[in-house]
Amino acid sequence: MTTYDGIIIGAGHNGLITQAYLAKAGLKVISLDAGPVAGGGLSTVEDEKHPGFFHNLHSYFHRGITSMPWFTDLELARYGVEYLQNDLYVSVLQRDGNVLQWWNDFEQTYRSFAAIDRDDADNLRYWRDRFIPITRDIIRPEAATPPEPAAVRRERLQKSEDGRLLLQVSELSPYEFVSREFNHPAIKGALLFINGMREVDLRAKGFGHHLPSLFASSAQVQTCRGGAASLARALVRSIEASGGTVRTNAPVKRILSFEGRATGVELQNGEVLKASKFVVSSVNPHITFLDLMQRSELPPGWAGKAEGFEYNTLGPLFTLHLNLKEAPVYKAADRYPEVQKSLMVIMGIDKIDTFLELVRSHDEGTIGPSVLWGGTPTAIDPSQAPAGYHTAFMWEKTPYALRGNSLNWVDEKSKHAQRMFDLWCEYAPNLRAATIDSFAQSPHETAIRHPNMREADLLIGAFRNGQVGAGRPFAGAEDYRTFLGGLYLCGSSSHPGGNITGLPGYNAAKVIMGDQFARQGSETSHAMIGER
Repeated sequence: MTTYDGIIIGAGHNGLITQAYLAKAGLKVISLDAGPVAGGGLSTVEDEKHPGFFHNLHSYFHRGITSMPWFTDLELARYGVEYLQNDLYVSVLQRDGNVLQWWNDFEQTYRSFAAIDRDDADNLRYWRDRFIPITRDIIRPEAATPPEPAAVRRERLQKSEDGRLLLQVSELSPYEFVSREFNHPAIKGALLFINGMREVDLRAKGFGHHLPSLFASSAQVQTCRGGAASLARALVRSIEASGGTVRTNAPVKRILSFEGRATGVELQNGEVLKASKFVVSSVNPHITFLDLMQRSELPPGWAGKAEGFEYNTLGPLFTLHLNLKEAPVYKAADRYPEVQKSLMVIMGIDKIDTFLELVRSHDEGTIGPSVLWGGTPTAIDPSQAPAGYHTAFMWEKTPYALRGNSLNWVDEKSKHAQRMFDLWCEYAPNLRAATIDSFAQSPHETAIRHPNMREADLLIGAFRNGQVGAGRPFAGAEDYRTFLGGLYLCGSSSHPGGNITGLPGYNAAKVIMGDQFARQGSETSHAMIGER
């Protein structure tokens, strides 16, 4: 029986970040993942039928990663990850031939919006400018620290003009904010879809600030050279350089405890690993508390809280991947040649009603109007395909439980992939001749391959049901600690939530190291966590 200082359950990017800090602090830590490769959603695979073609199965567009504190603290550039940036982030292709663009240079974004509606462009500028200090001084620092109680936060924000404006705008839902501040139907539809790409429900009260903060953020949209898995590989190298161990194909059966403290785990094969100081779960509350623990071990009400944790109904994606002889050539490039260099392309959203219908169809478990978004990774990183060839992908928001049951995707998959391809070809006709092969992934397959993405929710927990800030995942576990001594949480189900930010893992590392080193009166935890 091997004993470690700590054990991390799950080796997604948050679990790896937490482990990297703990290992760097001199602790003997192992992470255990049920899958064959570490990284979770940071998944890049080579097409077995077509060697040399690489595809990113879940994560591709990253935002501001190189400006994250953990990226610097863990020296990830030294361990081989390189991020690429693009001047043009998003091109929204409209059926009338117009293109709405989001550039890293806001003045170019403004001109694109103004070409369609100058008043809307002026409003976008106003809100972007107004939210620059709010995003910089309030929103980003809050995300990179453990959450404070809602009442304490409100009292703090009420003391400043920026804080009061943030509270006022946050009272709205994204839909209410867009409906109030913008007029043109194409701009309203595009803005709501951009909001939804970050997996924030347009109906969610408390997120009216989300859109202005997106445009106000200084964080650049980036992508990994070699694919999203490059970030996972760099994290593993950082961990191993500090003496840590990342073990795959090691599914955990249960969390062990004794006299009120977590003491280790038992694997599915019966192997027992002991933890002398802590066990950290990076997986969702259902797995952590209902699958890996007995209900008799939970305090009153705890099982109900775990069962009541909600997942994002707008989060599941259907994905179509292409191997290509040449990159997509969009018809819109005749008037807007820069579209060919756009990191992301969106098609099918010309008015706000389209997105509202999409939301309704999700609620009903049916496939709504097709709105596709994706990109051509090889346009910015040729290493992801053989020389002269390309890969491209499109995502579409579709319900997990199609017509009430995710198994319905088994029969629907090929038909839906063809519908997506046909729509894509309307905007890029050369794809019919350029496509060598393709494959698709349905929400049903996502949930099977990644049980942590329950109900195929890539966010791993909705931003509703009070599941934000100190309410995430639920009361009693909001500070990354749990009812059981030495058992912590560090995954996307904790503050500040999902997407590739690494901040749940970063914040959890702060808490764990503070608890561990406080007993020793050591300053190590502050030095190693890169306090800012």
